Amino acid sequence: MKGRTIILDHLGDVEAAALMVDGQLDDLLIDSPDAPRVGMIYRAIADRPVKGQGGMFLKTPDGSAFLRQIKGLAPGQPILVQVSGFAEPGKAVPVTQKLLFKSRFAIVTPEAPGLNISRSIRDEAERDRLLEIAHDAAAEAPHGLILRSSCAGAGAEEIAEDITAMLSLADAVLEDAGTDPETLTEGDGPHTIAWRDWTGPADIETEPGGFETHGVLDALEALRGAAVPLGAGASMYVEPTRALVAVDVNTGRDASLAAGIKANMACARALPRALRLRGLGGQITLDLAPMPKKDRRPFETALRAAFRSDDVDTTLVGWTPLGHYELQRKRARAPLAEVL
Repeated sequence: MKGRTIILDHLGDVEAAALMVDGQLDDLLIDSPDAPRVGMIYRAIADRPVKGQGGMFLKTPDGSAFLRQIKGLAPGQPILVQVSGFAEPGKAVPVTQKLLFKSRFAIVTPEAPGLNISRSIRDEAERDRLLEIAHDAAAEAPHGLILRSSCAGAGAEEIAEDITAMLSLADAVLEDAGTDPETLTEGDGPHTIAWRDWTGPADIETEPGGFETHGVLDALEALRGAAVPLGAGASMYVEPTRALVAVDVNTGRDASLAAGIKANMACARALPRALRLRGLGGQITLDLAPMPKKDRRPFETALRAAFRSDDVDTTLVGWTPLGHYELQRKRARAPLAEVL
């Protein structure tokens, strides 16, 4: 099946959304009822500093949270923080002081004043149109504003309403005068995130049972395994351990001189999707197929290009003395093994 299809459904009682591209599962969002949603905003209370890590544990309504870069923060002080990722089992929820109020067209940035338009919108006439809409909608608002790439070609009234809604939400949160731990915003669920972030042209399926009809359940069953086929007999195995995510690349039966670089280039193209669908982050170590050192640069170029279109922050760290390649990826989603 050609084209893009967004399926909004449930896995049992848990809200979920899937993006199918040309009949293949390309992205997946599953709610995690037992963990705070990324984007949730708390009024937290500073608890105790951890000097060796340059951070502080905070008290929230959902338990302990951990905040880095705590200059000027004293124990007992209330502070507004936003959940920035998923915690590993037994660890505090990671939070940040840099609040973002994000919707389909606009992102309000209270700590970063100024007006910015997505760089992917290059048409000058369109940028001028969006600037005019933003100036009219934001007026004298003290917060920063980013207009997302989805604004291109969208109606002025729709964009203005989105900007106004996010500015109002930011004002309501920032003007809160409470002193006890409290949840101020709940964070977006999978269906809202799909509407917010999957903005390309697509068919929308909302009927119950859509996951079964469109093959999402079959794809989920395949994701339970570690193997990812790379074509021409090559494969990679993506296996999370307690310390890191290990990726092992194999050439299969191909014994040609170019087998290693072909398998590794296929790994570079497939890796962002494999990690995204499995909800994996943290330290990632690639045990690549053997290839000459002269082929390392083309591999890095392909890997960088593949992650450029992925929406989870990933740092390409580099090569180890043993010839492995390392990445550091934000834990932006709950691991699939935990939510299924």
